[in-house]
This record gives sequence, structure tokens and C-alpha cells, in this order.
Amino acid sequence: MQNSFCNGFLASTWRKAPAIDSFLITCEHGGNRIPAAYGSLFAGQSAWLDSHRGYDPGALTMAKALATALGAPLVAATTSRLVIDLNRSIGNARLFSAATRGEPAAVRAAIVAQCYGPYRGEVERLVRNAVLRGRRVIHISSHSFTPVLDGKARTADVGLLYDPGRRGEAALCARWKAALAVVAPALRVRRNYPYAGKGDGLTSYLRQRFPRSAYVGIELEINQGIVFAAGRRWSSLRRVLIDSLRAACAA
Repeated sequence: MQNSFCNGFLASTWRKAPAIDSFLITCEHGGNRIPAAYGSLFAGQSAWLDSHRGYDPGALTMAKALATALGAPLVAATTSRLVIDLNRSIGNARLFSAATRGEPAAVRAAIVAQCYGPYRGEVERLVRNAVLRGRRVIHISSHSFTPVLDGKARTADVGLLYDPGRRGEAALCARWKAALAVVAPALRVRRNYPYAGKGDGLTSYLRQRFPRSAYVGIELEINQGIVFAAGRRWSSLRRVLIDSLRAACAA
């Protein structure tokens, strides 16, 4: 999935930081749909597909709300991450799940061609086009996390994941967290939790493709306990995340 032409082109084109921000919203784990061609691999696995292993509950709802409020393009996938994980790089041991990892190379190549390549290609295309128009892209990748993993409770309601080495990302997340503290002081917000923001993923891939002056990649993580509680708490969280992001960007 490497594109050396893109790297070289951007390196020669971008000598100054773009002055205008442009939002892009993505959701890599928005559903647990299984394409018909691979249905037999998941026969009797409905519980697995419905679990946090199969998709990120609430992530697509949050992504749609962000895209609508910000007037931003949305790229979202509803194919289960158990077919192929769109938030992992080619070659990552967790790219395929136990159900697909052992399939013949031709089958895995077909999954990459049908499910992975078009999604990743569309996201990269949108970023590149915005950057070439003189925009700095603020990419919010919407995710959610299980409240308890391997018997250990997660101590956050919201996680903001970023690369600490990229000043624009660190600054935006600091402002976003501060804005959330004002509008929702009871909300537990942590940075680079429950995962490290610079680990393998779509944002880390795009950081390699675009300079820090042109690309800001943030993974938004929401506690699924709030999603499953539904009602006012879940709708309120969507609203305060949008309002606080606007405030953070305005600052």
C-alpha cells in the first residue's frame, strides 16, 4: 500500500503550513456485516460478531454526528473487523482475525482488494486532495472501547489518541480536553488511553504520507458503557464532543 510518488510530491510541494483547516471523519469499525462470499467462515459466530471484537458499537453514530455538525466528508465501513481490520497495516499480525488468517493467500488477497484497498485509498485520496488545495486536514477517526478488558476496568469515558511527537496533534488534544473540562467537568477524559496514539493504525499510516503541517490525525475513543446506556447520557456526550471540538479548533 506504499506510494512513493505521493511522498516525494508532497515533500516538494509543501514548504509552508497550510492556513485553512479541513475536517475529515472516518469510522473503520462501524459495523459487523459479513460479505456473502465469506459468510461460511463465520457460521455460528454471531456472539463473536456482536461483541467488541466484531465492531465498535456507537462509533458510526458518533462519526455521522461529527460529519453532519462539521460539514465534513465521512468515510465509514460496516464490514466486520473480523474479516479484515481497516485500522491495521498490511503485514500486521492482527490484520486478519482467527477466522480469516488461515485462509489461502488468494482468499486473503481478494479480501484486501475488495474491502481494505478501496477504503484506505478513499481516505488517502480525500486527505491528499484537501492538502493540495492548501488545507490542513484535521482527521477524526471514530472508535469505541469495551469498558472492561481481560477483567480490568478502563478508567475513562473518552480517550483522545495522538502522536506526542506531532505538535499540532498534541496541542489540539490538549485544547479539546480542556474544553471538555469546561462543558462536562464530570467526564473522565484521558489522552492516549486506552491505547497509544502512535501505534499502528490508519492515522499513523497517514502521518507517514503527509507532513505534520498538513495533516493532524486524532483517534476518538468512546467508552461503550455510555453507548449501551443510551438515552440522555449518550446523546449528551455526542453533543459535548462536537461543541468542545469546535471550541478547541477555534482556539
